[in-house]
Amino acid sequence: MSGFLESYGAGEEQRSRWIKRTVLAALILAALGTTAYFLLRNYREVQQAKRFFELLDRRDYAAAYALWGCTEESPCKHYTLEKFMEDWGPQSAHANTADRKITKTRGCKDGVILEVQFGSNPPDYLWVDRQTRNLGFAPWPVCNPVLPKEP
Repeated sequence: MSGFLESYGAGEEQRSRWIKRTVLAALILAALGTTAYFLLRNYREVQQAKRFFELLDRRDYAAAYALWGCTEESPCKHYTLEKFMEDWGPQSAHANTADRKITKTRGCKDGVILEVQFGSNPPDYLWVDRQTRNLGFAPWPVCNPVLPKEP
């Protein structure tokens, strides 16, 4: 009879340890998942901007212009290739890409705003659309608040 009573509660201890380990593992996974989400949520958009700057470094301006959703065959109505070359070409203020650094990213619902620092100049703000991955100039340095619809 004493052997039976000695093992009494051993199953409870195992179950308690199993529950503690499961809860701890779930908390660790949730923390890792949350951290990964916040670190990687704008990854594709930042990579698109880096691809744009790599094309500028290689002086492939036609391909860089295409990342804005424009081509030489079908240029953007309000942003022609000539204007693009004024902004990003070899004679522009952005010609020296060695000083370029993406300093901030701000995720918005429809896209990402990138703050890009070119040397000691004031930062430029680029917009990368989440759906199309097209670049453009951000009309504001922060995300527009979602305003309620008017009745």
